[in-house]
Amino acid sequence: MVKDIVILGSTGSIGTQALEVAKRLDLNVKALSGYNNDSLLEEQCRLFKPEFCWVCNEKYNSLKIALADTKTKVITGDEALETIAFEQKADLLLNSLMGIRGLKPTLAAIESGRQIALANKETLVAGGEVVIKRASDKGIKILPVDSEHSAIFQCLQGGVKPKKILLTASGGPFYGKKRAELENITPADALKHPNWSMGAKITIDSSTLMNKGLELIEAVHLFSVAPEDIEVIIHRESIIHSMVEFSDNAVIAQLAKPDMRLCIQYALTYPDRLECSVERMDFCSVGAFTFAKPDEETFTLLPLAREAIKKGGNLPAAVNGANEAAVALFLNGKIKYLDIFDKVQRAYENSEFIKNPTIDDIMETDKAAREFVNI
Repeated sequence: MVKDIVILGSTGSIGTQALEVAKRLDLNVKALSGYNNDSLLEEQCRLFKPEFCWVCNEKYNSLKIALADTKTKVITGDEALETIAFEQKADLLLNSLMGIRGLKPTLAAIESGRQIALANKETLVAGGEVVIKRASDKGIKILPVDSEHSAIFQCLQGGVKPKKILLTASGGPFYGKKRAELENITPADALKHPNWSMGAKITIDSSTLMNKGLELIEAVHLFSVAPEDIEVIIHRESIIHSMVEFSDNAVIAQLAKPDMRLCIQYALTYPDRLECSVERMDFCSVGAFTFAKPDEETFTLLPLAREAIKKGGNLPAAVNGANEAAVALFLNGKIKYLDIFDKVQRAYENSEFIKNPTIDDIMETDKAAREFVNI
């Protein structure tokens, strides 16, 4: 089991839960990064005493002053974030940054030879081919933290190649609704997830089913399967976190209460399993499990993501960047809910296809897609 860790994105939903797990497991937190929540970062630094703490430029001076009586060095700037990932001596880096910002630190950690627990799905959505190849070349195992990918990873521990991956989805707060019923959805409506407590962006993605589209792309890279071998299934109870079907038609599923601390702990303790604070399953109280096909006519971002990964190249990066920009506009009250679907679709169609993109191509594609959405 690892002892020294770095957590990028420590003030977000995954990051705060990761620190809870780290405290219970008595792990040493060598470095942290947040963004602009300097008060929470100060609290975390005083509790875990990291050597370094990264914060956005706007909050750098205030946090530096606040932590002047500690041994934690406050740093800022994108290059400094990559430096933490590359140079900080630790057994494992947990990347829970939000969005495309997580790509370059992931590559830096791979280059350093450090094991990675990945909660930043955009790293693989946008740059999956590059990331997986570099990780393979370095002999680095990427441990998925996302509940569905952690579930698949656990189901595949026997080492047998899957015939099909069954990726489960809660369906979000608007399951069963048609497009006309989504016309006047507000951010407050979309942020009411029925089962999970998550950050704002991922909760909106869950409501549009884009989250499942991004997870499909991520699964293609993580598990070396074709897009057509991944089936998305609505499972409203969020107890079965995903399943794997094998050549003999046997299916293995991973089940647990919807609590991210279990996925985080498994990534931090892999391949060991330790006692966990997550509540045990009581199957008699759960009752029935339900399953259904997703409504891809209404929630069009799921099939769009599938199309993007089938075509490959830089198109997943275009879809991801456009979606991040559109969700931000919606959360800020600048566009309507249905505009998310339409803007992402148009940005995707406007993107120039690059079959074998470099990291610079991926970043430029991301930038162009965001600019198109913000026109």
